[in-house]
Order: sequence, then C-alpha cells, then structure tokens
Amino acid sequence: MKPIIVWFRRDLRLADNPALSFAAKSGRPVVCLYILDDDAPGEWKWGGAARWWLHHSLAALDQSLCRHGGGLVLRRGRAGKILPAVIEETGAEAAAWNRCYEPYAVARDTALKQQLAGGKIDVQSFNASLLFEPWEVATKDGKPFRVFTPFWNALRGKSEPGKPHPAPRKLAFHAKPESETLSDWKLLPAKPNWAKNFDWTPGETAARRALSSFLGDISHYATMRDIPGRDGTSQLSPHLNWGEIGPRQIWHAVKSHAHARSDGAQAFLKELGWREFCSQLLFHNPNLPDSAFDARFNHFPWRRSEKDFTAWTRGRTGIPIVDAGMRQLWQTGWMHNRVRMITASLLIKHLGIHWKRGEEWFWDTLVDAGLANNAANWQWVAGSGADAAPFFRIFNPVLQGQKFDPGGDYVRRYVPELKNVPDRYIHHPWDAPTPPPDYPPPIVDLDQGRMRALESFRSISKVEALPGDI
Repeated sequence: MKPIIVWFRRDLRLADNPALSFAAKSGRPVVCLYILDDDAPGEWKWGGAARWWLHHSLAALDQSLCRHGGGLVLRRGRAGKILPAVIEETGAEAAAWNRCYEPYAVARDTALKQQLAGGKIDVQSFNASLLFEPWEVATKDGKPFRVFTPFWNALRGKSEPGKPHPAPRKLAFHAKPESETLSDWKLLPAKPNWAKNFDWTPGETAARRALSSFLGDISHYATMRDIPGRDGTSQLSPHLNWGEIGPRQIWHAVKSHAHARSDGAQAFLKELGWREFCSQLLFHNPNLPDSAFDARFNHFPWRRSEKDFTAWTRGRTGIPIVDAGMRQLWQTGWMHNRVRMITASLLIKHLGIHWKRGEEWFWDTLVDAGLANNAANWQWVAGSGADAAPFFRIFNPVLQGQKFDPGGDYVRRYVPELKNVPDRYIHHPWDAPTPPPDYPPPIVDLDQGRMRALESFRSISKVEALPGDI
C-alpha cells in the first residue's frame, strides 16, 4: 500500500493522538513528519523558551517512534511547500493531522487541504488539543460565548468529552525519507545559555508522570494553587501546550480519581474549561493577540517608558512579589499563576504600559506560551478582553504578597537581596528600619500609579465601540 503522512504539530505524543491512530488503522506504512514552519505570514514565531522546549520534546517523540521501529522526519520551511514535497518523495496517497486553531494555522490548513485534494490525496484531520471543537460549545442562538461562566455551564451540560485512546500497539513505517537534524535548527540557546537552570523534562513520558504526581495532591488544589511558595499547581501547562498530553486524558484521569468530587478536582477541571474558553475566543476573534477585544481600549492613553519596562522584565521594580515572579520566569521559563496576574497588573495598571508589551515578553520567555491563553489572559488583566476583570480592579502587589506569601518564602527564593529582611517588611522593604542596600526602591508609587490608571480609564469609559468592532 502507498504510505500515509502523519504531520505532527502541537500533538507531540503517541497516546490519544487521533491522526496517528487513524494512520495505524489504515494499514498503510507511516511517515511521521514535523515541519518547523515558523516564518509563515501572520504567525507569532516561537519565542526562545518555547523553542528550547520544542527541541527536547521533538527529541523525546523521535525516541518513542524509534522504539516502534520508525523515527521522526524533520523539515524546515513553509508547510504549503514541504508537505506536498514529502508526499511526492514518498509516493504517499494520504495525509493526516490534528487540527490547530490559531488563525494562521486555520488558513494554512484549509488551503493545504484544498491543494492536496486537487492532487487526489486523501486528507483527514482530527481534534486532539481540545475537549470540544471551538464551535461545539455555543449559546442557544449558536453564537460563541463572551462570558466564561455560561460557557463553563454549557460545556459541563454536554456529554462527557470523548475518552482518550491508547497509543497504537503496532506501527508499520515507510522507508524514512531524508531528514534534517535538530541541531540544524539551533533551537537551543548557546551564548549565553540562559536556559541552563531550566528544571523541566519535556516529553510524553514526563507529562504522564507529572499528571500522576499531581493527582496525588489534587484535593488540595483549590487552596494551594494560590500559594506561590508551595508546589500547589499541576505544572502541566507546557506539556499541554505542546500536546505531550491531551486535555481528554487529563479530564478523564481527574474524573476517575478517588477525589474527583473534591473542591480541588472541580477547581482544576474549571481551569481546563478556561483553557477551552481562551481557545474558542481566539478561534472566533482572530485579532485577539493584537487588538483590544473591547474597542474602547483602542483609545487608551498608554505610557511609553523603556526604563520602566526594562526594570519590569529584569525583576528590578523594587516591588518584591513582582520581582520574584519576573526572576522566576527568567530562571525557569515559567511563573506561578497567581504571580502572573500580579506582575501583569503592575505593568498595565501602575506603570501604564500597553498589555501587548507584556504579552510579547511572556511569549518569548514562557515554556508554556500558547497564543490563545497568552492573549486572552493579558487582555483579562487589562480589562479589555472578554469577561475581563474590570480595569478598575487593580491588584495591590504588597497586599497580594502579604496574603499569598505571608512568610516571604517565594520572595526570598528568587530575590536573595531580601533574605535578611524581617517577615513584617518582606513585601515593603522600603519601610524597614534598615532597607536592604542592594535592592532598588520602588519605581512607582503604588497609590499614585493606581490613581493615574483610574484617570486614564475615565478618559475612555464613555467612548462607544465603533461600527463593525467586536
């Protein structure tokens, strides 16, 4: 039989991979292909931390395929040219992939399907990255939801997501065509090697272990997830982002767990729901990463201060919980979810800097940077997104630190200049009898920054949405 191409994308796993399962069941010899298509028009090119993860995840996937007697074919270039070329080289008469929902990917894949169908190539695509398709959870009028709670209620009202399928037991591979090497792609940082302290193990096996470990403590998730000094979150987000594990696998693992009815388990399932909500927002609003969902914010008087922005990126704002978060991000490629909100709020509200600057920085530095989550969450904090926090809800980073890191464990871990500051002053060291000499004073007066933010919001609060705007 003529071979079938399985085009891997954001589904770097063997289990619960519908495209791979379809290829295995077809009886055709399989060619497993990954295309580094990072120069396509309209695409957000992967940031540095994401590229680090991608390198190791592809290596892990290749090892898994090798254990089945095959391997991963690597090609770099425009998918619209590479995929037809590999089909011609191998004589393949079929192709399968799992759908991506980013705007550029939808346009690219639609065009490719039409192109290949014209060449008599059978193309099949599947859902592997969401619980439901972005168009399957809708209002009674068939429109996409703009508010999370009714979206979540509608999702829970549907039948259970499909159960995950195991990895194919047998795969017959076609003779492997020419492949580039991962080292050719230079995805890893060299000089300087800013990822030297990353403590992650990418890959499908590590993803399953992370889920198993998290399930042991899931009953405490609802209360522990907000404590940055404790390991109370799942840390599954990068594995999910790259498809090393799928949401259906996680959903059913939680649902079948002994503590499935606990507050922690229910809170975690709701976070999967928020991920779905972000994905359907981007699918129905392709400009979400670049334009305010609430058109009033097109008129917002943002400040431009490279000095303040640089201080924020380097964790030198003089606000301990913010600096700890930004340094955690730089050192580990990840930041605690509560602290993400605090750091984003300071940049947008107190410093008055456009949310897109923060969105771009997170895109470059997070190992779990996904276009939908990143855009929707930054707009949520900015007050310009769907179901966003009101702009006038401004996090006070001192109070947030005192509430969620009362002993300063998190701050001291990442801001060693403050290790000797008493607990009483750890979140406002400028008030200590002897302020730490190596730590900067705050770059903004929090009360003044808050008042400036509110005044800026008042300047747009009566601006009506323009015709045709979202």
